[in-house]
Amino acid sequence: MSDLETPPPGAAPADAQRGGGFRNSIKPLLILAVGLLSFRSAVADWNHVPSGSMKPTILEGDRIFVNKLAYDLRLPFTRVRLATWGAPQRGDVVVFLSPADDTRLVKRVIGVPGDVVSMVDHQLIVNDQLADYQTLDPETVGHLEPGDIRIHRFAEESFDHGPSHSIMTELGPSASPYFEAMAIPAGHYLVLGDNRDDSADSRVFGTVPGNAILGRATAVALSVDPARSYLPRWDRFFRGLP
Repeated sequence: MSDLETPPPGAAPADAQRGGGFRNSIKPLLILAVGLLSFRSAVADWNHVPSGSMKPTILEGDRIFVNKLAYDLRLPFTRVRLATWGAPQRGDVVVFLSPADDTRLVKRVIGVPGDVVSMVDHQLIVNDQLADYQTLDPETVGHLEPGDIRIHRFAEESFDHGPSHSIMTELGPSASPYFEAMAIPAGHYLVLGDNRDDSADSRVFGTVPGNAILGRATAVALSVDPARSYLPRWDRFFRGLP
């Protein structure tokens, strides 16, 4: 009798059995991957922040939590809205696709549809009303480089005496302390970085259409310090964003 036995009728060859086992084992992983990506696309996401345009609120090395359901529900991987229940409000920190090149950015909403916004000497004027400002001691801001403290001033900014957030501006001559009054069209938003002199925002690419806004950034999920060998900044973990 030969060492090579003929498989019984109807039995799959060994190679086919191994291939079927591989396909069966990979299916749950594919389903899990698609489910996770769909969740991140339509429900909630977490984004790494590589730049300092939102300092002192968001720092380089922060990973922010983004609520994709803050304003609407979208078909995963598209901009198609299935339902809408809100709109960005003045002061919200939002993640959006840049009108210039579709880069994902995070900035603060300053003007909503129908607003008229201008800036004079780093102070915002919204609908003929000056925003409220209170000077901050830089030593109280936290996690700033010595250079930031030496060359910037810090303030709390708010609108209509509502919730406040921190901003920073350069102490010396600045390239962007002013901009002319801008009327915000329907369905669009004016966004600025909290680091007012080092942010490419609506002063560069104009207003942001509502369907380009992906969600609201609500918290720092975790944070590492690139300047210190990526050591964790433990006190920034799970910190809410103003």
